[in-house]
Amino acid sequence: MIWKRKTRDEAGDIAPPEPNSALAPEAAAAASETDAASVQAEAPRATTVFSADIPAAGTPFAWPSSPAGEPESMLPRFIASASDDMETDATSELARRRLALRDALGASLPVTARETFAGRRDAMSALINAVEEQRVHVVIYGERGIGKTSLAHVFADTAREARYLVIYASCGTAANFSEMFRSILSRIPRIYHSSVLPNSPEGEKGGTFEPLLQPGPFGARELAEVLSGVVGTRVLVILDEYDRVVDVNFRREVAELIKNLSDRAARVQLIITGVALNLDELIGYAPSIRRNIAGLPMTPLAPGEVRELLRMGERAADIRFDKDALALITRMAGGSPYLVRLLGHQAGLSALNNRRDEVNYSDARTAVEKVIADWQASLPRRVQASLIREEARANWPLLVAAARAGSTADGWFTVDDVVTEMGGNVAPISVERDLKLFVNAIDLLERREGHGDPQFRFSYPGVSALLTMSAAMTQQRSAAPERRQ
Repeated sequence: MIWKRKTRDEAGDIAPPEPNSALAPEAAAAASETDAASVQAEAPRATTVFSADIPAAGTPFAWPSSPAGEPESMLPRFIASASDDMETDATSELARRRLALRDALGASLPVTARETFAGRRDAMSALINAVEEQRVHVVIYGERGIGKTSLAHVFADTAREARYLVIYASCGTAANFSEMFRSILSRIPRIYHSSVLPNSPEGEKGGTFEPLLQPGPFGARELAEVLSGVVGTRVLVILDEYDRVVDVNFRREVAELIKNLSDRAARVQLIITGVALNLDELIGYAPSIRRNIAGLPMTPLAPGEVRELLRMGERAADIRFDKDALALITRMAGGSPYLVRLLGHQAGLSALNNRRDEVNYSDARTAVEKVIADWQASLPRRVQASLIREEARANWPLLVAAARAGSTADGWFTVDDVVTEMGGNVAPISVERDLKLFVNAIDLLERREGHGDPQFRFSYPGVSALLTMSAAMTQQRSAAPERRQ
């Protein structure tokens, strides 16, 4: 997650968690009904009752009460049918707004349609320029949750409108070069091969490029030979989650394929996406293909882009984020589109559940605390137990600084990175000593030796983001009274 750019100077203000809590106090408070009630009481604005009209009746929206004779407490039911059909009564109007909010800001799936895509205009423009004007292959890289896959999907939709043939493939740890690209060839119609005439019997039979390769494994050179025959269209192959590929031969063949396609001026381009700090981490050091590749780093969302993203939820669900809610979500998300959607969705639901069409600071804080509590609950018990140990509580500022230092694509950080996050006023030797404590005795960190200084990383994914958001919320809560005066 993206944090250290905005919260670097706050490490000294972070309080350790209580002995019975795995995180800072606000994480435990999120699970407390008493504290939840007090959160609602702190709302800086008066509540606003919905005034939406129900299309079917044309009358002011009224929150329904239970029908006569029907018990107040019922088992939960689905809001809509599997075909997304809903009734048109008052209860279904609330359901419609909840589902519309989910469709606009839901964070569980990548964005696949332009209607729910916000910001990233510069990135989209650069990607189109690289493909259309420079005719190069593109590598999209950045931190996890920064929007690489969403950009690739929306770009694919845009390219198809321009009559490009776009083929999407998701990579995995077991990715095999021959198997993956044979599958890709099976989705390219044979009518686009230079050897097939449009009105010939062979063209009328249909078929794909796949039979043009001999059975069995093949390499980049044989594949480029087939793909160089593409005519009448341009083919874009999107290789998503490329960082998950562990087979070095796969990566070597892809680099060789890029070179061969470029040398043959083939009408085929690769779009590669993956978690990485730089270009070399994804494609390796390959000077021979550098002139054929454009790197596209994904940067954090700007505040204006965060506002644009949340505005989609406003339009879809007939709600409004006030300035305090917007400020808190912007700060807690740290520029991550994933977190903006996650927090915006939960804050919007909080307002809807409390029969308001204005999302206020209390709703945003409730959303942050719910996310923290959910992340905490998802950790293995041994990790939760490690976080409440006395050693962890005593070194809470160190762990928070380490979490911020580890907010990179791969999560690795050095002692100097932690010293910088702590303001530079601690001795590196003492920082390294304390970090080693969490490698062996407590097992929160892992360590690796390299050519330079040793590197550390949190041993379980998600701990770094959890600690950082928890610490930021602690600082926000301590500053909130002063902010509201």
